[in-house]
Amino acid sequence: MDTFIVTLSVLGVVVLLTAWLPLVLKRLPLSLPILCLIIGMLLAWSPYPLLPSFNPLENRAFTERMTEVVVIIALMGAGLKIDRPIGLARWRTTWRLLSIAMPLTIVAVMGLGYYILDLDMASALLLGAALAPTDPVLASDIQVGPPKTGEEDEVRFALTSEAGLNDGLAFPFVYLAIAIAVSVKDGTAIFEDWALVDVIWRLGTAIAGGWGAGKLFGMLSFRLRGKSLAKTKDGFVALGMTFFIYGVTQMIHGYGFVAVFVAAVAFRSVEREHDFHEQLHDFAEQIERLLMMVLLVFLGSIVATGTILGALDGRAILVAVITLALVRPLSGWLCLLGTGFPAGEKLVISVFGIRGLGTIYYLAYATGQAAFDDANTLWATGLLIVLISIVVHGIAVTPTMNWVDATRPKNQNAPVDPAVH
Repeated sequence: MDTFIVTLSVLGVVVLLTAWLPLVLKRLPLSLPILCLIIGMLLAWSPYPLLPSFNPLENRAFTERMTEVVVIIALMGAGLKIDRPIGLARWRTTWRLLSIAMPLTIVAVMGLGYYILDLDMASALLLGAALAPTDPVLASDIQVGPPKTGEEDEVRFALTSEAGLNDGLAFPFVYLAIAIAVSVKDGTAIFEDWALVDVIWRLGTAIAGGWGAGKLFGMLSFRLRGKSLAKTKDGFVALGMTFFIYGVTQMIHGYGFVAVFVAAVAFRSVEREHDFHEQLHDFAEQIERLLMMVLLVFLGSIVATGTILGALDGRAILVAVITLALVRPLSGWLCLLGTGFPAGEKLVISVFGIRGLGTIYYLAYATGQAAFDDANTLWATGLLIVLISIVVHGIAVTPTMNWVDATRPKNQNAPVDPAVH
């Protein structure tokens, strides 16, 4: 039987499931990513060679580019669906998660890698940086609803805005890990350009450029008389904006992840009530879900064949459990002390720091820029944590969010935060 024809038929089923399964799973303690993993495992065990033997270490460039594309599309979608205007007080929870929880997570995971996994300093830092960001792709079930739907309580807003920004804010630490790895090999000065270039320049250009680009596209969409982009009603404009903003930002050596999300938020600020936002968001979400499903099917095949996870030992499993059960929950809880939110909501925000495709991207990118002595351990540990996060959080997310909605007063969209009022 023709392998291509069989694979094409299976791909058609997978695409149809991408559209249908979210409806079926809406009320069940099961997520689309979990089923994607199962599909990948079944295909890998199939008598037909429907999937290539896939090893991220051997296909690093493919892994990097595919995860890169799906993450930036997810970041655009996340930014477009946030109704809340940006501000120091209004985004107070976000700033706490980024400035306190994220650095604490990096330091804690770095310590676990160094002392338990016996990683060198560069590899331990890369592990911490890669596992610090929460994922904008796999966290759709705990994010705010589409634009203008009003589904934006503090739990959903915090997790959406955090995922939108920390995927890019982890980059300076990834670059530092790369710099340390390179310096060990050839003696290059570690901090020579890191603070000025990788922190100040790259972040500054990403924020300023992203905000300016978002405003510009907003003007082109809503302020031109008769010939605005909004008149087209084409959702794929979101894809064009995403690729353009990301590409230009990368060309001027900024952080494209940050720029894309900031641009989406700025775009919403130009005109918040236009229906064009919904069209853009819906298209971006559909493309994101399709690409996510493809990547997770491949990830499922990795699990089935054991090409990477075979390198696991008890130490890696211990690090994975501590990272998900203690590091993120404790760092998240500490950063939310004094906010006035109910304990249950603080717990949900702290626990549901889902790890996903961003982690895989950072590992693929960094291992392509420098030689890390413990690359196999890094990949095995990182993928194990992503897998556990997908399964555990995927099972728990529906009953948890139903509980959050049920315990919140019907006339209260978010907990009262004194700093906001």
